[in-house]
Amino acid sequence: MTMNRGYAAYANNRVNTASPAELTLMLYEGAIKFCNLAIAGVEAGDVMKAHTNIRKVENIISEFQATLNYKYPVANDFNNVYTYIKQRLTDANMSKDKEILEEVLEHLRGMRDTWKEVMRLNRAGSAQNNQATQARAQVSVS
Repeated sequence: MTMNRGYAAYANNRVNTASPAELTLMLYEGAIKFCNLAIAGVEAGDVMKAHTNIRKVENIISEFQATLNYKYPVANDFNNVYTYIKQRLTDANMSKDKEILEEVLEHLRGMRDTWKEVMRLNRAGSAQNNQATQARAQVSVS
């Protein structure tokens, strides 16, 4: 029991101190985890496990949709993808279809991997900006 409280505190702290980009990555990871659990539920014939985990994925996708910033045109494209994924999740939930869940899982993995790459490029860009700022500061001091 103490170990569970320790892990819960760690997980809570991780979420509370994460950047928005890290939180987005955590949501993608959660959606992937729950989609895998839904597939396991379908394979085991555990309808409730499949349903519960499909709903968790749907809730994460709904959160992504709710936080889209429409001042950027790409938000419409993301909304279309999220709407498609939610429809496929509804289809999978109604029929408990493993193949549909595997399709959704592939989309989620692709989106997560793209997000990781965006984060990597952003960090690389920030590092270059920091180096340029330091170089300018050194030149101005000289």
